Amino acid sequence: MSANSVSAEPEKPSGARSGPGFRLPKVPFWAQIVAGLVLGVLLGWLARSQDISWLYTTLDKVGSIFVQLLKLAVAPLVFFAILVSITNLRKVNNAARLASRTLLWFMITSLIAVAIGLAIGLITNPGAGTGLTPKDGKAPEGSGSWIDFLTGIVPTDVITPFTELNVLQIVFMAAVAGIAALKLGEKAQPILTLSEAVLELLQKALWWVIRLAPIGTIGLIGFAIADYGWDLIGKYATFTADVYIGCALVLFGVYPLLLATAAKVNPIQFYKGAWPAIQLAFVSRSSVGTMPVTQKVTERLGVPKEYTSFAVPFGATTKMDGCAAIYPALAAIFIAQIFGVQLGIQDYLLIAFVSVVGSAATAGLTGATVMLTLTLSTLGLPLEGVGLLMAIDPILDMMRTATNVAGQALIPVVVAAREKILDLDAYNSASASPVEDYDSEAEAGRGTTAPVAA
Repeated sequence: MSANSVSAEPEKPSGARSGPGFRLPKVPFWAQIVAGLVLGVLLGWLARSQDISWLYTTLDKVGSIFVQLLKLAVAPLVFFAILVSITNLRKVNNAARLASRTLLWFMITSLIAVAIGLAIGLITNPGAGTGLTPKDGKAPEGSGSWIDFLTGIVPTDVITPFTELNVLQIVFMAAVAGIAALKLGEKAQPILTLSEAVLELLQKALWWVIRLAPIGTIGLIGFAIADYGWDLIGKYATFTADVYIGCALVLFGVYPLLLATAAKVNPIQFYKGAWPAIQLAFVSRSSVGTMPVTQKVTERLGVPKEYTSFAVPFGATTKMDGCAAIYPALAAIFIAQIFGVQLGIQDYLLIAFVSVVGSAATAGLTGATVMLTLTLSTLGLPLEGVGLLMAIDPILDMMRTATNVAGQALIPVVVAAREKILDLDAYNSASASPVEDYDSEAEAGRGTTAPVAA
C-alpha cells in the first residue's frame, strides 16, 4: 500500500469504536515528552537517594543509546543535506540574494544574543559566591583555537571527518560537492538523484529515532539528576538561571519582535507552527537531530520548500544563538570570575566577534565545548574553566538547543517575508500538529514541489 493511500485514509476520532472493541486514545507527542521529563526526574532522584546502582546504570545507558542513535545519522545527514540544499538553489530565482540575506540575519541575531548574554553576566556576576575554585576545573581533552578552527576546515582525507564526526569538515566537503554539481549541470543529475534518495532514507530512519525521544528523555534527565544531584546544581544556580533567562529573552523577546517588525507577521502563529521542533530540540539537545522536524515546520509556516531545504540545513550547522552566543558570553564571565581575571571592553568585543564569526564551530552537535574553548583561548582564559561547566552542561544544553532551533526556523520566515515569497495563508493556518503527522506529510508530499519565484 502506498504512503499516499495511507495518509488519505480519514482519521477516526480518539476513543471511537473500531471493530469489536474500543480504540485507545492517542497520547500527543508533547504529552509523552512531558511524561518522560517527570518520570526521568523521579527515577533519577530515586537512584541517587536510595543508591540504586542498577537504575543509575540503566538511565545512563538509555540516554547514551538515544544520543548515539542521533549521532549515528549526523555525518551522512549533514553531508547529503548540505549538498542537496545547495543544488536546490538552482530552482530559486535570486538564490545568491536569498543566501546572503540568510547569512546577514544569522549574524544580526547572533550579535543581539551575545549582547544579551554579556549584559546578564555583568549584572548577575554568576561566578561570585559559588564556592568553586580553579582547582575544581579540568582542561578538556580537545580544545579550539583560531588556528585549529581555520586549518581544521579542510580535511586531510575524505574518510576521517566521517569517522571522527568533524562536522565542519563534512560541511566543507558537501559545499564543494554541491557547488561542483551546480557547475556540471545535467551531467551531475544522476548523483543528485542518488543524493536526494539517500537523504530521504536517512530522514526516514531518523524519524524512527525521534519517536524514541520520550524514552530517551527518561534516561537523559534521570541520569543528570542521579549523577549530579541537587547540591551540585545549587552551586551553579545563578549561572544556570542566567543561561535560561538569556535564552528565554531571545526566544520569547527578540524573536517575536523580529517577526512583528522585520517580517510583519503574527509571532504567536510562528510558535504554534514551530513548537514541535522546539520541544524536540529541548529533549534531544541536537540541532542536526531535530533538522527534519525543523525543516517540515518551516515549510508549514509558508516558506518555500526549495529555500527551506537550503536555509534549515545551513542553519543547523551554523546558526547557534544559544550555544554560540548566549552561553559562551556567560561562561567567559563565569570562568573569569572564578579564576580572578578582570575582563575589559576589548574582551567583551572579542566575545561578540567570536560568537558572530565562529559559531560554525558548534556544528549542531550536543554540547558547545569547542565553541567555549575557542572563546576562552581567544580571551586568554584558562581552558581548565571548561571542566567547571561540564557537569552542568546537559541541563544547560536543553534550553540552548531549543533556542538554536527556534532561530533556525525563524530566519527563513523573516527572509521569506521580506523577499515576498512567504505564503501568508499557510503561515496563518499553521498549527502545532503532532510529530507523527510530519512523517506522513513528508511521504505524501514528495515530488510535488515547484520552482520558487523570488
